[in-house]
Amino acid sequence: MVRSVSDIFAIPDLRKRVLYTLGAVAVYRLGAAIPIPGINGEALRNLFQAHSNSLLGFLDIFSGGALGRFSIFSMGVMPYINASIIMSLLQGAHVFPYLDRLHKEGELGRRKLNQLTRYLTLFLAAFQSFGLTLAITKMSPPGGAPVVSSPTPWFYVVTVLTLTAGTIFVMWLGEQVTEQGIGNGVSIIIFTGIVDRLPGAVMGMVKLVQAEELGLIQALLIGALILVVTGLVVEVETAQRKIPVQYAKRVVGRKMYGGMTSYLPLKVDQSGVIAVIFAASVLAVPLTVVQFMPSTDAVRRITEFWSQGGWVYETLYAGLIIFFCYFYNSVSINPVDLAENMKKSGGFIPGIRPGEPTSKHIEWVLERITLGGALFVASVSVLPDTLRSIVNAPFFFGGTALLIAVGVALDTMGQLEAHLIMRNYEGFLKKGRIRQRWYNVGSS
Repeated sequence: MVRSVSDIFAIPDLRKRVLYTLGAVAVYRLGAAIPIPGINGEALRNLFQAHSNSLLGFLDIFSGGALGRFSIFSMGVMPYINASIIMSLLQGAHVFPYLDRLHKEGELGRRKLNQLTRYLTLFLAAFQSFGLTLAITKMSPPGGAPVVSSPTPWFYVVTVLTLTAGTIFVMWLGEQVTEQGIGNGVSIIIFTGIVDRLPGAVMGMVKLVQAEELGLIQALLIGALILVVTGLVVEVETAQRKIPVQYAKRVVGRKMYGGMTSYLPLKVDQSGVIAVIFAASVLAVPLTVVQFMPSTDAVRRITEFWSQGGWVYETLYAGLIIFFCYFYNSVSINPVDLAENMKKSGGFIPGIRPGEPTSKHIEWVLERITLGGALFVASVSVLPDTLRSIVNAPFFFGGTALLIAVGVALDTMGQLEAHLIMRNYEGFLKKGRIRQRWYNVGSS
């Protein structure tokens, strides 16, 4: 591992990418610590401590603590994620033929789609910033002073503009990391916010043990459970179902091609952290809309009914994760195109006829392995609330945060691995780690 890290800084291009990513992360963390003027900091901290296990605390984790400080980056990348969801749904549903044409135009079409996503992000950022500003002016900790006392019209204007500009800057920063750094920029930004809270969570547990509010055995069991779940997440995120592909021999001129066996790798969790992030973003929309309504008993009941930990919230959350896992696969993998390309190159799956039977077989296998991966991801995502209700876990354990952290870490290490191997360096990961075991669903 030490040798691999030293190899990274021995390659000028890779060193530049890593340093660029670290610099972008530092800029984001600096902006997340700059609060918006006019906020009662003590009342805000008390408010988030009182709602640490609610959806408010959940969104604070996504923003890396920026929402808990009500900083200039409080919105984070959530509007950009919501815009990406809407654009993906419109493309998948084939609502607008113009979007379908852009999707088929290659690099130029991709750039136009990205530009449309940015415009939609700007609109959503302004809308959600206004909703968040309205919400924060109505909030106050139990028995404490309000977070914002006597807000003026100028406060609303400045706050909305600041939050909107902060979201656009974070979106731009994430795109720059994707192009000039290592890993997916948006995922890296969310990852850094989650990891930033880890030391505080560990210290909080240690203090609870020292104050004898949490038993030592219980703390050790929670720690062991975290390690086990982390190992399972790594196992599933790296698991693949390899479909054997045989290539027929053919003679071109004086040379013979084909006659070899290859594999078509299909990941068990093809969507990675995308499905989890999309599901969390969708669930945050109703609470944003509620903030525009007058504060009544009905609105308060809706907020409590939709709060994290309730059976409605958890059921919808798990259902949305499963839906987005399948939706992402339908957008990113086309069995018909795979079968057609395989047929053109002289390849076939042993025991399966080329063409339509091959595409149906690939789709059949993909649906079954996706079901296993989606059910696992949904189970891990709702695990924190189950732990809090059974053993009263004192911090936000595992779940969405764990899935995102592990998924982004594996993706980033994979890109580093590719850069190192391409330049004849030894990578991080050992060969043969990806196993099939129970993932061999639908094998021929």
